[in-house]
Amino acid sequence: MIIPRVPVQHRRLLPDRRLSGPTPWVIAILMMLTLLAAAAGVGLARSANAIGSAIAGRVTVQIVTANPVTRAEQAAALRRAAAAQPFVLSARAVDREELQATLGQWFGSADGDDPVLNSLPLPALVDIDFVGENRSRHMQELRALVAAEAPGARIIPHAEWLGPVAQLIGSLAWIAGALVILMTLASAAVVIMTARAALGTHFATIEMLHLIGATDRQITRLFQRRIAIDTAYGIALGTAVAAALLLLIGWQWAGVTSGLAATASLGPGGWALLLALPLLAIALAALTARQTLLAALKKIL
Repeated sequence: MIIPRVPVQHRRLLPDRRLSGPTPWVIAILMMLTLLAAAAGVGLARSANAIGSAIAGRVTVQIVTANPVTRAEQAAALRRAAAAQPFVLSARAVDREELQATLGQWFGSADGDDPVLNSLPLPALVDIDFVGENRSRHMQELRALVAAEAPGARIIPHAEWLGPVAQLIGSLAWIAGALVILMTLASAAVVIMTARAALGTHFATIEMLHLIGATDRQITRLFQRRIAIDTAYGIALGTAVAAALLLLIGWQWAGVTSGLAATASLGPGGWALLLALPLLAIALAALTARQTLLAALKKIL
């Protein structure tokens, strides 16, 4: 028995116009949100890692002696003594001008040249970076060194006040990753509903094709091709909009050169992931449509 080929006019089974139904538009919106969430997740994760690495082994010694001359001498002595220690990677005394410039941002003076600010008794600060991972022992040795060189000085680990910020940013990155997964599942659900709706709409035609000898796989290819094209149009549209938004955000972000925001970036791996997501989405949509159609056709007859 010769099985007749499926008629060439298979395009009429589903709407032939591009972007005619709701599926491409829904997929476009989901794809745009998926890419934006993925970009946010990658940027937040890289920012959390950068902050964690920066604060892991850094402390600041704050010398608050009332006499400014004694304060400067203690800061210089502590910096020299700390730099000579094997557990110290680097030791740097923060200049008064740098401290004034930082505080000047809060006083409304960009260069820190403010009469009120200049009259304030500012503490002397020494930034110290540790070597290795045994930071609890390094802290004990640093306390003994500070007690000898600058009695009464305070040791402020950066992890105490920036650690919770890094944890919060990391949590937000995980939330963004979860949103990517949820929107991927939502896109698959849209494809499943589209496939089932197409089969239900054209049930009589499918029944006729079965009667003349068409197999489930042949019929599946007809519907899968149409659904894949609609999905690909939606993914392309959503990707284009997301790319425009990311370029706009990146252009504005380029002006951020200081603070925690400056640590957020996508990097080569992040851009590769964003480029791969649309292709993976098309493959997932085609596979989902195929499996849904085959499972549904087996129940029809």
